[in-house]
Amino acid sequence: MISTKSARLIIHVFLILFGIVWIYPFVWMVFSSLKTNQEFLTSGTALLPEEFQWGNYADAWYTANFSGYFLNTVIFTVATVVIVIFLSSLTGYALGRIDFPGKKTIMICVVAIMFIPKGYTIIPLFKLVSNMGLADSILGIIVAEASGAHVLFILMFASFFANLPKSIEEAAEIDGAGFLTVFSKVMLPLSMPIVATTAIMQFIWTWSSFLVPLVLTISKPELRTLAVGMQSFVQTYAVDFSGMAAGATISLLPVMIIFIIMQRYFIEGVAGAVKS
Repeated sequence: MISTKSARLIIHVFLILFGIVWIYPFVWMVFSSLKTNQEFLTSGTALLPEEFQWGNYADAWYTANFSGYFLNTVIFTVATVVIVIFLSSLTGYALGRIDFPGKKTIMICVVAIMFIPKGYTIIPLFKLVSNMGLADSILGIIVAEASGAHVLFILMFASFFANLPKSIEEAAEIDGAGFLTVFSKVMLPLSMPIVATTAIMQFIWTWSSFLVPLVLTISKPELRTLAVGMQSFVQTYAVDFSGMAAGATISLLPVMIIFIIMQRYFIEGVAGAVKS
């Protein structure tokens, strides 16, 4: 029989090895961003470059216009996250706390939307944005990205709000608070773990979004986001792999930093949603 300490040691060793295998591609990408293009192609899986090419980051930031793409991505992501949190929380509150005719039908339709691939809606989405006069604008990209059903977040909010005591709303209503006041001043602050989870997940998805920004910035390359801007390293007869690795590192670092800072709230939000 294996003792408890031995079993824990085996598990820890396995998890450490698994973690190394999991993180190695990212570490390899970071070191590859410091190599020449020729060394990138010939060094295989070796990590350390012969000479650190810090100029790859300068080329990515200035020559490939990643400075502009970075600003576009920040504006695009932050605005989308705010809109998604507002719409998802308000929809989840209505579905979780209010009984009205057709509620079950709406819930079924909301869940059914989850199974529609996003690529199938890109053409009507493009036409809708164009008809609104928002084509070739950062606002149009934000509206298009934030306009999805966001089923997962709606269900998380609905599940959380449905399990809160009714007395909380009743006490606020006795004090004269209306529907929106109860929602914004009482219920939404209580759902901060779900808000944090929604913010982190939507931030990651929007930051790395490719299809919507690609389609809506075809005629205006200066509005590209970082994910779409990676195409700058692909030429007709050559690919700047080391520059692409530098660009990918620039793109991924903000996502990793945000997740590391807010991971506690993310875990609390997921645990609270599952418990509910």
